[in-house]
Amino acid sequence: MSLKREELVLLAELGSATVYEAAGRAGLLEGPWLRLVPGSRAAGPARTVLCAPGDNLMVHAAMAVLQPGEVLVLALPTPEPVALLGELLATQAQARGAAAILVEAAVRDADEIAALGLPVWARWVSPRGAERKTPGRLGIPVRVGGVAVAQGDYLVLDGDGVVAVPRERAREVLEKARARAEREAALRERYRRGELSIDLYGLRPLVEEELRKADGA
Repeated sequence: MSLKREELVLLAELGSATVYEAAGRAGLLEGPWLRLVPGSRAAGPARTVLCAPGDNLMVHAAMAVLQPGEVLVLALPTPEPVALLGELLATQAQARGAAAILVEAAVRDADEIAALGLPVWARWVSPRGAERKTPGRLGIPVRVGGVAVAQGDYLVLDGDGVVAVPRERAREVLEKARARAEREAALRERYRRGELSIDLYGLRPLVEEELRKADGA
């Protein structure tokens, strides 16, 4: 089921950590990821691209089908530090209305891409350019960070990392993430009043002996 624009905004605001927990600790695209635009966060349905090794021909092709609000996901059969994305391709993606770009490879023109303001996450930054000779595939499931991402699955990207949510679970996970955020907001207020998580979570018996030792030190 597709999420509405306002729901995507909320998903991005909730963030990858909350969404990951709400999804049952599933869908984490293992990092590390380089976030090129400091402070950026995004959420949207994936537009998947599988490139041939060392080649970004399909990234150029993807620009012809990229839709506003989508997260462009660029992958290789085996990740390698070859730049699938540079400033000129990023400019095209921004003009097409991309919500973000996730690159399971390298990008180049990092400073220029950051200046564009289009949210981009990548494995590496490298000046090593790609060829434009060999066709790959568009719209097929790709493996990113150890997770299979299908076209239309939802991605949440921010400073903590990247999480994928299967399209069929999107609304369920969104509602659970919203509820989790509300619970955390209530806890935050209690912590501000001086209450302790060790008591609210019932953890004190697990560490009672160590607390006695520390209290008597």
